[in-house]
Amino acid sequence: MTRTGPVGIAIIGAGVISKEYLTNLATFPDVTVHVVADMFEEVAAARAAEFGIPRSGGVAAALEHPDVEIVINLTIPAAHVAVATQAVQAGKHVWSEKPFSLDRQSGRALLAAAETAGVRLGSAPDTFLGAGLQTARRMIERGDIGVPLTALTLMQSPGPESWHPNPAFLFQEGAGPLFDIGPYYLTTLIQTFGSIKKVAAFGSKSRATRVIGSGPKAGEEFAVTVPSHVSAIAQFESGESSQSIFSFDSPYKRHGFVEVTGTEATIAFPDPNQFDGDIRICARGAEEWTTVASVGSTASRGVGVLEMARAIREGRPHRAPGQLAYHVLDAMVSISESMESGDFVSLESVATPSEALPEDWDPTTLTVSGPNDSTAVPRVSYSTTRI
Repeated sequence: MTRTGPVGIAIIGAGVISKEYLTNLATFPDVTVHVVADMFEEVAAARAAEFGIPRSGGVAAALEHPDVEIVINLTIPAAHVAVATQAVQAGKHVWSEKPFSLDRQSGRALLAAAETAGVRLGSAPDTFLGAGLQTARRMIERGDIGVPLTALTLMQSPGPESWHPNPAFLFQEGAGPLFDIGPYYLTTLIQTFGSIKKVAAFGSKSRATRVIGSGPKAGEEFAVTVPSHVSAIAQFESGESSQSIFSFDSPYKRHGFVEVTGTEATIAFPDPNQFDGDIRICARGAEEWTTVASVGSTASRGVGVLEMARAIREGRPHRAPGQLAYHVLDAMVSISESMESGDFVSLESVATPSEALPEDWDPTTLTVSGPNDSTAVPRVSYSTTRI
């Protein structure tokens, strides 16, 4: 069944990031949040009350609500697939925070379950839909740098343990700089060049343990179980290549460094972990960079959910599908395997860059209206396997 009018939403996972989602979703008239759910029902109740959401409770409150069409899955990474699978089995579309899953097997199983159920999967990051990265993409597509050839991305910091009150999970399975920050950069590269063909990488740890620097657990020591520095190279199906560093081992902080070099110019993207920012371009023979202001929506997290909701109403593919998120996951798992083996690792999946958003795309405009009806859902099928 499909419906008309604003798309009904439920949030599962009432932690810190839910506040940002709810703040933004409240400004999007094409969606309506009906439920906030969490395994700790008192936490869900508090968040629902904060934003005037009419219902809260456990997971069942979200999955059984008749007006909920999309479940936003904001649980911890280890629970992403389990919660998403429950929602799919309940006939709900699902938007998950990154990472899509922690391994290929569970990711493929989730994609298959959604295909069987005839529902959609979407996944963060949706930052590539923001004005900054969309403007950079339009510049490349109209030929401002000539033919794109290579890319360099850098994310360097001392690590989040100095400011995060509970940082241990960020240095363990399913996180580290690769799984925590990598999705922003890898999604940007895939949107620029297309599918990644193969990768090679090295990883290291500067320390076996770290110490929490703030909050009630300050002074507590925890184990680092994944590489805290990753150096990776990738080759894309179309022949281009990229070099990337993802590091929690650097005293010097460098965030948002993405440069794409073409035959005629080099373009510097804004931070792929943000929705806005200026673009810089340096043409062949020039000695100075030229700054270009971004054009488009600067709305924050949740725009991917909105774009997915509008796509459901319009019966077209959405721009941040599970196929793309799975390819990012495949890239990160392949990078991890290469760090262990010392060999190049070929990816098993593919992903197609999404269509660019129109410059005038506005999340605050009402584009859907009318009462619910009982028309058949347009099915959208995505292939994830290399042919």
